[in-house]
Amino acid sequence: MQKFDIESLSTELDDRILNKINGKTKPIGSLGVLEKIAFQIGKIQNSLSPEIVNPTVVVFAGDHGIADDGVSFYPKSVSYQMLYNYMQGGAAINVFSRQHGIDFKVVDAGIDHDFDPSLNIINKKIAYGTKNYRFEPAMSKDQCLEGFKRGADVIEEIHKEGCNFIAFGEKGIGNTSSAALILSLLADITLDECVGRGTGLDSKGVKSKFNLLNEALSKYDGSKDPIDVLTQFGGFEVVMIAGAMLKAAELRMTMLIDGFIITSALLAASKINSKVLEYCLFAHKSNEKAHIKMLNHLNAEPILDIGMRLGEGTGAVVCYPIVKSAVQFINEMASFKEAGVSESEEVETIS
Repeated sequence: MQKFDIESLSTELDDRILNKINGKTKPIGSLGVLEKIAFQIGKIQNSLSPEIVNPTVVVFAGDHGIADDGVSFYPKSVSYQMLYNYMQGGAAINVFSRQHGIDFKVVDAGIDHDFDPSLNIINKKIAYGTKNYRFEPAMSKDQCLEGFKRGADVIEEIHKEGCNFIAFGEKGIGNTSSAALILSLLADITLDECVGRGTGLDSKGVKSKFNLLNEALSKYDGSKDPIDVLTQFGGFEVVMIAGAMLKAAELRMTMLIDGFIITSALLAASKINSKVLEYCLFAHKSNEKAHIKMLNHLNAEPILDIGMRLGEGTGAVVCYPIVKSAVQFINEMASFKEAGVSESEEVETIS
């Protein structure tokens, strides 16, 4: 497998970053989570004056063979139809990206459709969707490893364009099923705790989805190695996102993590190299019931909890202004000394 050389974050500037945050004209800790975000980005960039440059959200899309069995409220064809919607600027992720000045890119990781080359879709297609893992592995090991490489290549190109801040989105009908299986195996959580409503299944639909996934899981006799798990149950978009995350961490980019599917890719990536987590901010807690279990397993604190579960990276992009505010205050807010305001003798650390 491709090696990712990820460095642990330095503690060299910790005290100075904290002193800068505490020295602003405010009671210590009064900006709450914003202070933690500013501290984390300062550590990632090893800078007292962190900045967000060319923020980008990249949506990876792939089809899933399991979708043919009715694990989703929508048919598989919605995946490719939504990519046309992205190209026309009509999806939620388009709206929020435009609103906040975030560059938007789409990657075809494995959609069961041929797109006109004139469309602004990055073609990294491995195959026309995964196999149905009720009967056989979703992909070959070679395809899985190729997915990691192609995802990493996408991020390398984005980084070369000057981007240092990345969010990920996904599109793929049936991918909450993959995420549930990944969570169950890699976090050792029973499957019934991992299976949720996805795109809007009712209780009967959730039960049917669980039964199908439980059947697939009962036939799996492989290891809990993340590559084996992704080969058996992953999607091409999930595999590419995992590779993209490892490359982003290697390049010291700040990652803003979206919901259930994106966190499942991070979960797999973290089992390959746990240092990837040091470069992550967690945008929100998805309304998909098992997302909180993923977050807890990763010891992650979500910034928002506003009932979102759309995917596409929308939770991350909606959260972005809060992250931007954290960077703005550490750079632009006056210190007590600069403002001539008496400073408190109170001392506090960021936990």
